[in-house]
Amino acid sequence: MNIVALRERITLAEQHEMTESTLCSWLEERLPTLHPAIAAACEHDINKLMGFVRGYICQVPDVLEAAQAVAIQAQIGPQLLPVLKMAETFFVQPPDLPSDHCGLLSLLDEAYLAHRLLEEVNDRYLSHGGGQLVPLDTTRASLIAHHLLEDSFANKLDAMVQVTVDGLVPDSIFQGPNFSEYKQRMHVEGQRSLWEEWPCMSQQLGIEIKLRDSL
Repeated sequence: MNIVALRERITLAEQHEMTESTLCSWLEERLPTLHPAIAAACEHDINKLMGFVRGYICQVPDVLEAAQAVAIQAQIGPQLLPVLKMAETFFVQPPDLPSDHCGLLSLLDEAYLAHRLLEEVNDRYLSHGGGQLVPLDTTRASLIAHHLLEDSFANKLDAMVQVTVDGLVPDSIFQGPNFSEYKQRMHVEGQRSLWEEWPCMSQQLGIEIKLRDSL
């Protein structure tokens, strides 16, 4: 994976935001319509919301880099690395997205695709008895991003993710001897130290919501 290219893309988007303020203007329009749980968490503060979005975007290369390290140490590279590569592709060479989304705003779309892809694959491994593949809990952060992007558009992105996961992680992966060997080799307690520094992302980024609040 080319983590450097991901970080360079973020740097260029940050430079664009400094001159155009595309993301800031978009968030200012969204702020009055936010779900009460999110509005309360960000204290109706556009700077706090900007910080959350920037962090959500900037975590993509960090999460991919950490997940790659976990995959190598857990000896599950053949299973996980193709997924990480696709998440990288979503970020660097995304599918067609709204033409008015540019700079950091376009990276929010792409970050959502990347984070959601990793979440879905992680959930599949967990549901079949495998260990945690992704070192950071992005569930709440992605719920916030979903709401910011609005249901109709975010649902389209989720559909892209679902098609990708079905292709990369078919049920047959969990039915063969390789997965059985992987589960026997997986020692979650021993690997937990790899993930201790990666808490819930929304807490880390300063906007926390309760999952029971309907979004």
